[in-house]
Amino acid sequence: MTGHRVLVSGASIAGPALAHWLHEYGMTSVVVERHDGIRPGGQTVDLRGAGRTVAQRMGIEDAVRAASTGEAGVAFVDARDRVKAAFAAEAFGGEGFVAELEILRGELANLLYQRTREHTEYVFGDRITALDDHTDGVRVSFAHGPDRTFDLVVAADGIGSSTRTLAFGDEARVVPLGLYTAYLTIPRAASDGSWARWHNAPRGRVVALRPDNLGTTRALMSFLCPPRGYERLRTDEQKQLLRHVFAGVGWEAPRVLRELDAADEFYCELVGQVHAPRWSKGRVAMLGDAAYCASPISGMGTSLALVGAYVLAGELAAHAAHRDAFGAYERIMRPYVAQAQHLPPFTPRIAHPRSRLGIGLLNTLLATAANPVVQRVARRFTSPPADRIDLPDYTRLRTR
Repeated sequence: MTGHRVLVSGASIAGPALAHWLHEYGMTSVVVERHDGIRPGGQTVDLRGAGRTVAQRMGIEDAVRAASTGEAGVAFVDARDRVKAAFAAEAFGGEGFVAELEILRGELANLLYQRTREHTEYVFGDRITALDDHTDGVRVSFAHGPDRTFDLVVAADGIGSSTRTLAFGDEARVVPLGLYTAYLTIPRAASDGSWARWHNAPRGRVVALRPDNLGTTRALMSFLCPPRGYERLRTDEQKQLLRHVFAGVGWEAPRVLRELDAADEFYCELVGQVHAPRWSKGRVAMLGDAAYCASPISGMGTSLALVGAYVLAGELAAHAAHRDAFGAYERIMRPYVAQAQHLPPFTPRIAHPRSRLGIGLLNTLLATAANPVVQRVARRFTSPPADRIDLPDYTRLRTR
């Protein structure tokens, strides 16, 4: 399919990664992103397993390592900041709670953008509003720019993908997991070091702090709750909700709540997964969270994005017809995605105990994880199936 023009919706991780590989195989990409540029900041993501292998094949592993947050591990602490259990980044072979390569989402997105901007057209501040899929291509309408026609379109614009809705209607389901999570960036304090800290409070509430490489701290606040539309509230309403939900929580919670008003990098979501019966329709395909979000709980989001982009581009290069390429992409990726979306039993409740007794039991389990018997159980919760795919080798297909 050398020479094909592909429109990619979304410039986070999956979109630019796909642009990289399409260029390697002689195809041209246009990436449209509704934000005015690459979104900065964001929380920490990791490269592990097959995702790390793809990064190596892209030639970006050293750059990722140079931009790493340097997170040394994660400590589970009580309200007095006493460590109840701790896991270094090297635990579980570097594939546990913390991976060897941790990088801010915005840093990785910008790295991919810088590596692709010379050969890829990026259209910021716009979005797809209509798709007319016909025999010879897809005519695309945009919110601001003129209509354009492409050979293929790929939706890589996240769990709430509007492009997915245009092409697939309500075929894909977003399955909520009963958890809300808010993310924000706060000033670094003397109590923040190179270790992430996780604190459980009764009623299924969690506050976590993670170091970054930019001189600030990444905060997370999550709580068990059935879907109630909180993700659709205005930002000021979401912040007020957090003040209510986390009132009375000790440890560093008051500090995080005090920083809510000043936090520019703030995001609140209903944690869920995307389940879709198919990832392509005509000349339109889906990639990454838009197609198969496994949720942040899985620890597999970045791996799925990078591996999916690698396989989709490789299969497009390997087949003369897009239908065959899309079919092969799905056959290769489906088992990998299924494993990533198969979360351990009682997730996310097991990491968000509702009672003090439950918190004590969780901390005891974590503290004894060095025991070989317990460690085999713990691996189910700390080691995502990041390696469980045989990556095809598309080297012979490269034109660059």
